[in-house]
Amino acid sequence: MDQSTSLEVMIPMVVSVAMFATIFGIFYLRNREKMAMIERGMDPRINDKANNRNYVLTWGMLLIGSGLGLFLAFVSDHLFYNAQGVENPPIYFGLISLFGGLGLFISYLIEKKEAKKVER
Repeated sequence: MDQSTSLEVMIPMVVSVAMFATIFGIFYLRNREKMAMIERGMDPRINDKANNRNYVLTWGMLLIGSGLGLFLAFVSDHLFYNAQGVENPPIYFGLISLFGGLGLFISYLIEKKEAKKVER
């Protein structure tokens, strides 16, 4: 067995172990944090998604922005770059990130506006 074949076998195993360790670590640390909050007399449900009613708005705006960025990247790629026979994948990453971030920013502004209404 040569070097490249053994590397091809090892990559899926290492990635699987790393993914399992990451997910396990996240749940383990979250559980430890909640146990520490209980020991100090705090309510661990304060940080849950149930208290953040706007998480649906946040995810919706992120996905709308990412979809719009993907669409504009596709259109600009086919209009400007395919005519020259050049593939340009960085435009996809750039526009998806730009419009996804714009969607998150708009979500933040909407949440801020609603928070001011509640305070009054």
